[in-house]
Amino acid sequence: MADHETDEPSSRTGSPDGEGRVSGERLLLHQRLAVRELIDTELSYLHMLRLCASDIRSCLQQLPQGDLDVLFSNIDDVIKVNSRFLHDLQETASRKEEQVHLIGNLFLECHEELERVYKVYCASYDQALLLLDTYRREPELQREIQSIIEAVVPQAGPSGLSFLLVIPLQRITKYPLLLQKILENTVPDASAYPVLQRAVSALQDVNTNINEYKRRKEVASKYTKVEQLTLRERLARLNTHTLSKKTTRLSQLLKQEAGLVPRTEDKEFDDLEERFHWVSLCVTEMKNNVAVYLDNLEAFLRFRPQEYDLDIPGGPVVQHCSLMRDLQLQAFPHFKQRLKGLVWQPLCSLAKALAGPQNLIKKRLDKLLDFERVEEKLLEVGSVTYEEQEARHTYQALNSLLVAELPQLNQLATRWLGQILRTFVGLQRELAQQVLQRAEGSLAQLPHYHLSEPAFRKLVEDALGQTGHQLRSFQENFEKVLPPPTMQPLLPGAERQVQALLSRYGPEKLYQVTSSVSGAGTLDLTLPRGQIVALLQNKDTRGNSSRWLVDTGGHRGYVPAGKLDLYRVIPRQEEVKEQEWPHKDSRHLTPEPTPAPVPSVPVVTQPV
Repeated sequence: MADHETDEPSSRTGSPDGEGRVSGERLLLHQRLAVRELIDTELSYLHMLRLCASDIRSCLQQLPQGDLDVLFSNIDDVIKVNSRFLHDLQETASRKEEQVHLIGNLFLECHEELERVYKVYCASYDQALLLLDTYRREPELQREIQSIIEAVVPQAGPSGLSFLLVIPLQRITKYPLLLQKILENTVPDASAYPVLQRAVSALQDVNTNINEYKRRKEVASKYTKVEQLTLRERLARLNTHTLSKKTTRLSQLLKQEAGLVPRTEDKEFDDLEERFHWVSLCVTEMKNNVAVYLDNLEAFLRFRPQEYDLDIPGGPVVQHCSLMRDLQLQAFPHFKQRLKGLVWQPLCSLAKALAGPQNLIKKRLDKLLDFERVEEKLLEVGSVTYEEQEARHTYQALNSLLVAELPQLNQLATRWLGQILRTFVGLQRELAQQVLQRAEGSLAQLPHYHLSEPAFRKLVEDALGQTGHQLRSFQENFEKVLPPPTMQPLLPGAERQVQALLSRYGPEKLYQVTSSVSGAGTLDLTLPRGQIVALLQNKDTRGNSSRWLVDTGGHRGYVPAGKLDLYRVIPRQEEVKEQEWPHKDSRHLTPEPTPAPVPSVPVVTQPV
C-alpha cells in the first residue's frame, strides 16, 4: 500500500515530461518521414526524367528535330541539376543529427540554379502543349506516340506524353510544400528552423520568378513574330482602336520632341540596344558580302577556258588544262558546298534569330510611349483604367525581359558571328592548300621545274627578249611590204581652215587625223577622220609623248599621237602652170599623208 502510494505521485509528476517526450518523438518521426518523402520522390522523379530524355525521346525520332526540341526543351539541363541535387540530398543521410539543417542549406545553395533551368522549361511548356494538340489531329501519329509511351511508362495512361511533360512543373512547385512539411515538424528552437524558413521562402520566390518569367515570355511572344503582310492586309487590320493608339503615341512623341514632357531615360537598356544594333549590322553586312561572294564564285565556275581547243598538241598547256579541269570539277565545287553549309546557312539562321528581338525592341518603344502617358495620368488623376494598367505591365514585362536577356543574346550572337568568320577563313585556307598541293603535282612535270628561281627568271627574260626581237623583225618586214598609203580627202569646206593653219604655223606643223578621235578627258579633243590640225607641242604637261597638243583653228587640246600623220601640201598641175601668176588665195590643196618624221610617233595610215 505504501509502495502504491509512493508510485502514484511519481506517475502524476512525470506525466507532462512524458507527453512532451512523446510529442517530440512524434515530431521527429514525422520530420524523418518528410525527409524520406523528399529523397524518395526526388529519386523517382529523376528516374522519370531520364526515361523521357533517353528511352522516349529516342523512340520518337520520326518526329522532326525541331519538334523534339520544343517538346523536351532543356530537359537535359534539368537532369544535370537534379542529379547533383539528389546526390547531395543522399549525402545528408549519413549525418542524421544535422540532416535537416543540411537540407535547408542545400536548397539555399541550389535555388538559383533550379530557377535558371526550370524557368526555361516552364516557359516552353505551353508551346509543347500546342504541338501535342496538332499531333492529336493525326490519329495514326497519335496512336504511334501513345504506344511508345505505354510501353515505356505504363502508368502514364491515356494522358500519354502530356503526363510526362508536366512532371517538371509539378516538381518545382512541390519543393516549397515538402520543405514546409519538414519545417512544421521541426521545433522552433532548433538550429535548423531558421534555415528551413529561409529555404521555404527562397523556393516560393523561385516559383514566383518562374511565373513572372513565363508571363514575360508570353507577352514577348506576341511581338517577336515577323509577319510579311501585303498593303491590303495591313489596311484590313486598321480600325478605330488601332488609329486611336497610334495617334496617342504620335502625340506623346511630338510632346517629347518639343520638350513639353520629359523622356524616360534608361542608360542600361540604351547601351544594350546600341550593342545589339551593332551586332545586327555586322551580321547583315557579312550576309550581303557572302551572297555577293557566292554569286561571283558561280560566275567563276561557269567560265571554263580549259575546255577551248588551243590547237597546241602537248606540253605545259595540256598539263595546265588538266589541272584546271581537276579544280573545276572537284576542289571548287566541294569548297562551294562547304561554304554554303558551314557559312551561308548559319549566317542566315543567325540573321533570322535576330529578327524577333529587333521587332521586340521596336515594339518596346511603342509600349514605352503608352507607359509614359499612363504615368502622367497616374500623377495627375491618381488612378488608371484596367486597360491602362495592362499597358503599364506590358511595358514593364518587355523592358525587364530585354534588359535581362539582351546581354546574353549579344554575347551569343557575337560568338556565333566570330565562329562563322573563323570558319570562312579556315575554308579559304584549306582551299588554298588544296590548290597549291595539286598545282605542285602539275609543276613537277614541267621541263624547267628543277631550275632555281634566279635561273628561271633569266630563262623567262631571255625567252621574252627573243620573242620581242622576232616581233620587231616581223614589224620591220611588214612595213617594207605595206602598200603606200592612199590619200585622204579633205573634209568639205576645210580648205580655208587649212590655209589659215598653213599661214600661221607653216607646212611642217600640219598633221591629219587618220581615224576618228573621241575625247575622254576635259582637255581632250573629239575630231573626225581627215581633220587637219597644227602641232603645238609633242607631249602633254606630264611629259607623256603619246598625247600631243594641237590647234584645230578654233580649239586647242590633246589628241593621241598615234592617230596623226604629217600633212603635206602638193600643188595641182594647173597651179604649177600658174606659178608665174601666184595669187594669195588661188592654191588648191590636196593632202598627202606621209609618216611623221618624229621617231617616237607611230606611223598610222588608214585607207579611204
